[in-house]
Amino acid sequence: MPSLDDDPPHLELARDELPRSGDSALRCMLEARSVALVGVSRRPGSLGERALVELDRSPGKPELHLVNPRYAGESIGSHPVVGSLDDLAEPLDLVVLAVGDANLEQQLAKAAARGDRSAVVFASAFDPATAGASRHLRQRLAEIATDAGMALCGGGCMGFVSREVRAIGFLEPYPLPEGPIAFITHSGSAFSALLRAERPFGWSLAVSSGQELVTTTAEYLEYALDLPDTGVVALVLETLRAPDRLRRSLARAESSGIPVVLLAVGASEAGQAMVEAHSGALAGSDGAWEALCDAYGVLRVHDLQELCDTLELFVSDRRPRPRPAGALASGRGDAQRTGIAAVLDSGAERALLVDTAAALGVPFASIGPTTRQRLAELLDPGLEVGNPLDVWGSGHETEDLFAGALLALASDEAVDAVALAIDLVPEYDGNDAYRDAVVAAWHASSIPMCVLSHVPSAIDRAAARRLRTVGIPILEGTRPGLLALRHLLEWRDRAGRARVEVPLTDPMRRTRWLSRLATRPLDALDGFSLLADYGIASPDAARVSSVDDALEAAGRIGYPVVLKTATRAHKSDVAGVVLDLRSPRELAAAYADLERRLGPDATVTAMAPSGVELALGIVRDPLLGPLVVVGAGGTLVELTRDRAVALPPLDHTSAARLVDKLRVRPLLAGYRGRAAVDMGAVLDAVVAVSSIAVELGGAIAALDVNPLTCAPQGALALDVLVETEATHRSGLAAVRSPAID
Repeated sequence: MPSLDDDPPHLELARDELPRSGDSALRCMLEARSVALVGVSRRPGSLGERALVELDRSPGKPELHLVNPRYAGESIGSHPVVGSLDDLAEPLDLVVLAVGDANLEQQLAKAAARGDRSAVVFASAFDPATAGASRHLRQRLAEIATDAGMALCGGGCMGFVSREVRAIGFLEPYPLPEGPIAFITHSGSAFSALLRAERPFGWSLAVSSGQELVTTTAEYLEYALDLPDTGVVALVLETLRAPDRLRRSLARAESSGIPVVLLAVGASEAGQAMVEAHSGALAGSDGAWEALCDAYGVLRVHDLQELCDTLELFVSDRRPRPRPAGALASGRGDAQRTGIAAVLDSGAERALLVDTAAALGVPFASIGPTTRQRLAELLDPGLEVGNPLDVWGSGHETEDLFAGALLALASDEAVDAVALAIDLVPEYDGNDAYRDAVVAAWHASSIPMCVLSHVPSAIDRAAARRLRTVGIPILEGTRPGLLALRHLLEWRDRAGRARVEVPLTDPMRRTRWLSRLATRPLDALDGFSLLADYGIASPDAARVSSVDDALEAAGRIGYPVVLKTATRAHKSDVAGVVLDLRSPRELAAAYADLERRLGPDATVTAMAPSGVELALGIVRDPLLGPLVVVGAGGTLVELTRDRAVALPPLDHTSAARLVDKLRVRPLLAGYRGRAAVDMGAVLDAVVAVSSIAVELGGAIAALDVNPLTCAPQGALALDVLVETEATHRSGLAAVRSPAID
C-alpha cells in the first residue's frame, strides 16, 4: 500500500461548500477550530512538511492533529502523530489531505464516514489504472464529499489562507498582510504570484480552488462578501461553474458597491458545433465572459499585470468624483470632456501616452481656463499648456513645479484622476524631487492620484515602497496602468446603474411560438413572422418554388425585388442573393440561374432602402443560456468581428450601451455628411431580440438577423435564420453517434 508520505504528482487548486447543521461546512473549513493533517512528514521540502509549517502559522491556532502510519506513536514538533483518522475521536472541522492520488479516495471516505466537515485535496486526483479513470476518480471524490455534506477545496489546488487558517501546500509570506482583497483563483501559480507580489496588497481571503470538485467560486465569493473587511474581489477563472449561483453573488457584490476584477483565462464554451448562425461565430468563445461582466459591472482585465495595477488603484480607496447625469460631458465631440490627467517630463513619452490611451479608449479631460492659467504661471516659457502635460524645461525647482502641476490638474472639475507619468528610476544624484512632489500633491488632494511608470524593470523599488507606504499607487507599465485607470472610471460610471427588470412576457405569443418551434424548422418567412410578432419590421416577402411563382410574387410586391435561395443558411457564400431586379425578364433569368445551381426553393422580397448594416442575434451558451449579440453586419460580419455580447434582458439604456461598443457606431450617427439613422428603431430591434431570448431562449439554439438595415426611415430585417433547439440536438446527435459507437 502506498505510504501517506507520497507527494501528489501535481499541484494546482480548488474548493466548495455545502451546509449542514449549525455552521455551514464552508465556514467550518475557512474558520476551522480543529484540523487533521493526513500525510504529515518530517522530510524537508515535502508537501506534508510544508503543510504542517503553514498550519502551525494559522492565526486562529486551531487544534491540530497529525496523521501518518509511518510516524504513529511519535511526535513531530509538539504534535503527537496517530496512524489513522480512525484514531481520532471527534469529528473535525477540516481534514487536509497531503497524500498522493492513490490514497485520496480512501482517506476522504474515512473523513466523510467520521462526520468531518470539510477537506482540502492538493493532489490532481489522477488515476492511471484505466482509460478515463482520472475523471471517474474525481467524480467519486465529489460524490463522497457531497453525500457527506462536506466542503471540498480542490483537487489540484494550492489551498487557502483565511483570517483563521493557513491550509496551503507551499510556503507563502508570513504573516500574510490583512486587507480588503478577497482573491479566488483557479490558478495555483497566480495564487502564489499575487501573494508574493511587491504590492501594497492585503487580503481578507485568498483561495486557490483548482478543479472545484464540490465547492465553487460562487460559494467562496458568498463567504467573502460576508466578511466586513472585503472591499474588492479579484477572480482568476478558467471556466464558469455553478453559473446561476455565481450570477447571484456577482449581483450582490455590485449592489454592495464592492468592485469585482476578473481575469478570465481559457474559453467559455459559447459556440456549439452544429450552429450555422453567424451569431455563434461572432460571439466566439469569449462572448459568455463579456456578457457576464457587462451584466454585473465586473471589471475585466486580460493579464496579471493589468490585474495587479487595477487592484492597486482600488486598494488605495480613492474614487473619482461622482458625475450626475449631464453634469459634465464625456462623449465624442464634447466641449469639455471628463477623464484623466497626466504630468510628464518627456515629450516622447507624452506622445506614447496619448497614442496608447487613444488605442485603449482612455479619455483625457478637457481642462478649463482657470486650470490653464494656473499651469501657464508654473511652466517655463515656450512650454505648451495642455493635458497630458509635459512640464520639463530648465529643470529648476522641480519639486514645486511637479507638485503645482499635479494639484492644478487635480482641482479641475473635469479631471477624474491624475497620474505622474514618469519613469520612477533610481536617482543616482539622490534627487527625490519627483517623489516628494507627488507625496505633497497626494496629501493636498482627495481625488485618485498615482505614479505611472513606463518601464517596470527600471522602477526604483525602494522609492516605490516609500510611495506605497504613503498610500500612492504605483502602476507598472504604460498599457496596464492606463487600463487600470480606465477600469476606475468604468466602475464610477457603473455604480448605481439600475438593473434591467425582466419584461413581462406575452403568454399567448410565447405559447404560440414555443409550439411552432417544437414542431418543425422555421424557414426565412417563418423567421420574418417571428420578428414581426416582436416588433421588428421586414420587407414584403413571398416563398416561391417556380419561375411563375416568382413572377407572380414580384408583380404583387412591386419591382425592384430581391431573389434569395431558400436552401442555404449563408446565401452570399454561394452567390444565392440577387439584388435590384427591375423587370420580369431580369427576375426570370436570375431565377433560372438560382434554380440550376441551388434548387427551386427561393424567396422574393422587396428591395429595402440602403443604410448601415448591423447583425443582431441570439446564441445559446451551455452555461449562461441565451446571449444577445450585436455587431457590424453584411457579408463581412465574421471578418470584421466588430461585435458586443450581453445577457438578456436588455432595456433601451442597456441596448444603447451595447451598440455604443461597436466600431461602426459613428456610422449610425451620420458620417461624412450622411444622415443619422433612426436610433430609436435600432434600439427597439435590439430590445426585441432580447425579448425573444427571454421568452423563447430555451427553444432557440441560435437566431441570426443579418443584415438589419438601419436608415433614417427606420430599421428593416433583410434576412433571418432561426435554429431550433430540437433541430440542433438531432443534428448534433447524428454527427456524434459514429464516434460513440
